[in-house]
Amino acid sequence: MALFSIVLLAVALDYVLGEPGNTYHPLAAFGRWAAWLEQRLLIPEQTPARQKIAGVCALLLALLPCAAALPLLLLTEAWQTLFGIILLYFCIAPRSLQQHAEAVRTALAAGDLELARSRVAYMVSRETADLDAAGVRRAAIESVLENGADAVFAPIFWFIVAGPCGALLYRFSNTLDAMWGYRNRRYQYFGWAAARLDDVLNWAPARLTAFGYALLGRTGPALLAWKEQAALLESPNAGPVMAAGGAALNLRLGGPAVYRGQLKAKPWFGGEQTAENGDIARAGGLVYRVLGLWLILIAIGGGFA
Repeated sequence: MALFSIVLLAVALDYVLGEPGNTYHPLAAFGRWAAWLEQRLLIPEQTPARQKIAGVCALLLALLPCAAALPLLLLTEAWQTLFGIILLYFCIAPRSLQQHAEAVRTALAAGDLELARSRVAYMVSRETADLDAAGVRRAAIESVLENGADAVFAPIFWFIVAGPCGALLYRFSNTLDAMWGYRNRRYQYFGWAAARLDDVLNWAPARLTAFGYALLGRTGPALLAWKEQAALLESPNAGPVMAAGGAALNLRLGGPAVYRGQLKAKPWFGGEQTAENGDIARAGGLVYRVLGLWLILIAIGGGFA
């Protein structure tokens, strides 16, 4: 079956079924496997060099399930196709991203700030208990834009490049980065390898996502924001995505935020307008428009051959 059809069916499955719950999601099982490895290999009292070595070992052991999937490539074409559709469906989450954002928007529209804070907490790593309504809106929009790259376009990119194992490798790496990729006392050295691998795997998809946001939004301002603002953000890959996405929507995003009890002076970036409740849905719409563009390009690029 053509690559286009596999990707289209995986996206359609996600749209119809949404993301499976943690009980049935392979990434939840992988997270438990990674947590088990962390408990046994991370020793905070060790030297930074030994923690880095432990982190490399943990990363390699955590990614072993990718190798276990290789024999599936020896199956018949029909079974490979079915496996590819199901695996890619598990690796992407556009509908879940939209649902989380919509839950925040409806809470804000109902005037329930406390509920909006609790719902946006599922989307971001910053502390949300003291966010005002404007802060909740910005946090939700930033999460939609960034996770559009992480949970939609990057898995599809690596599926195109390296098949089901490529998509699986990316999602596992991204999960490890979410668990271990913090620059704090516990993970600064142990999580170094996981964070660097995620940076490498995200480099091309992040920039393709940023370009898609620019192309289907305010193109000139988005490209300019990418050029001038991306380097101001801490992440080398989230920077282009969020700067271009914010300017594509002409929304002023960023600003100071609290992480683990510490106020971080995050820069302002994006466009000029203050975000409103409806802009949360606009951000989700931008992600889906870019997804549609990707499907068209995959078909034009020989997906039916």
